[in-house]
Amino acid sequence: MVGVSTLADAVLPLIRTRSDLYRYSAANAHGRDMHEAVDILEAAIPTTDPAEIYAVTHKALASSLKVIARADDSAGIIGDACRRLLELHPRAAAAAGTPVGKLIDWMMKFQFDDDEVDYFELDPMAYAPALGEVGMASYRKRLAEVEAKLGPRPADRWQSGHSHEWFTLDWNAQRLAVFDHDIDAIIRTHAKDRKVAAWLEDTAEALEEIGEIDLAIDWAKQATDFDRGHQSLKAADYWCGLLEAHRPAEALDARLSVFRKWPSSTSAARLHKAAGKSWPAYRDEVVATLAASPRDAVLFALLTLKEPEFAWNLAHSLALDSDHTWSELVKAYERIDPIATLPIHQRLVENELVEAGAQHYRLAARRLAKMRKLSAGSEKSAEVNDLIADLREIHRRRPRLQQEFDRAGLP
Repeated sequence: MVGVSTLADAVLPLIRTRSDLYRYSAANAHGRDMHEAVDILEAAIPTTDPAEIYAVTHKALASSLKVIARADDSAGIIGDACRRLLELHPRAAAAAGTPVGKLIDWMMKFQFDDDEVDYFELDPMAYAPALGEVGMASYRKRLAEVEAKLGPRPADRWQSGHSHEWFTLDWNAQRLAVFDHDIDAIIRTHAKDRKVAAWLEDTAEALEEIGEIDLAIDWAKQATDFDRGHQSLKAADYWCGLLEAHRPAEALDARLSVFRKWPSSTSAARLHKAAGKSWPAYRDEVVATLAASPRDAVLFALLTLKEPEFAWNLAHSLALDSDHTWSELVKAYERIDPIATLPIHQRLVENELVEAGAQHYRLAARRLAKMRKLSAGSEKSAEVNDLIADLREIHRRRPRLQQEFDRAGLP
C-alpha cells in the first residue's frame, strides 16, 4: 500500500505528461496510465489520511483536465479516467472536511471560469455531503448571482453569447430539483416544453432516481409514444425495463407493442425473452413481420432462436442481400452442411474483391482457405482450386493479392 508521503509521487506522474497526445496510440497509452493512477488513489483510501487523498485527487483532477484538452481521446480512455476522478473528488472532499467556502469557490470556477472543462459537468448532489445544509444554500445563492448577471433568459440559449453559462445553470437546476425530491421542479427542468422525446425520458429517469416509480413509468411511456424516432425507441427500452423491474405483469404487453412499432431483430429478441414459455403464441407474427427485412429475420432466427437451418431457409426464400449477415450465417450452417455453404463463400469472396486493397485481399484469401478446408475430400475440392486459379488469373495485375493468396497457403 502506498504511504502518505509517497501517494502524490505515485499518482501524479501517471496523470501528467509532456508527450504528444494528438497521436491516437499515445493518447490511449497515457489514458491507461491515468487509470492506473486512479486505481492507486482508490486503493490508498482505507489506510491514508483523507486530507492527503483529497489533496492528491484535487491535483490529479486539475492535471487530467489539462491533459485531455490537448489529446486525441477518440477512444474515450482519458475521458473515463477524468470521470473517475470527478466521482472521487466529492467523496474525498467530504471525508477530508474540506472548507465549504473554498470548495464552493472551486465548484464555481470549475463550471463557469475554466475553459478546459466544457466536456464535463459537476453533480451538486454528489457534493451535498461535503457542503452540508448551509453550504448547499450558499451554493444555490452563488448560482443565482451568476444567473442575475446574465440578464433575461434567451429564447434559445444556444444563440446566446452565454450558452455555456445557461447550460450549466440548467444542469444544476435539474440536479438540485432531484436533490430536493421536488416533482414539479423535476418536470419543469427536465421536460421543459415537452417537444423532445429525450427530455421526457430524462424526466422519467430523474423521477426514478427519487423513487417515484409509477410517475417514471408514465413519463417513459410518454417518451415512447412521442413519435417513431430513435429517441422514442431508446425510451421504449427504458420503459420496458422499468416495467420488468417494478410491474412485471405488464412487461410482455409492452415488449409486444414496441416490437409492433419498431420491428427488428433486436426488438424481436427482447420480446422473445419477455415471452418465455408463451413464446409460441407470438412466433408466427414475429417471423411474418420480420420478413419485410430479410437481414433482421435471418439474424433473429440465427442469434435468438438459434435455429441455423431455419435461418438458412429464410435467407434463401427472402433473398438476403447482406454480405455481413450471410457471413455470420455460413459460420453456423457450415457445421450442418459445409458443402452447401460453398456457393455463398464464393459470392462473398467475389464481392470482397470488387474493391482493391490489402484488407480486402486478406479477407478473400482467408475465406478461400476456409473453402478448401470445407471441401477437402469431396468432389468440390477441385472446383475450389479452379476458382482460386481463375481469381489469380483475373487479378494477375494485383501483386498484393497474389502475396496474400500465397500467405494463406493457396495454390
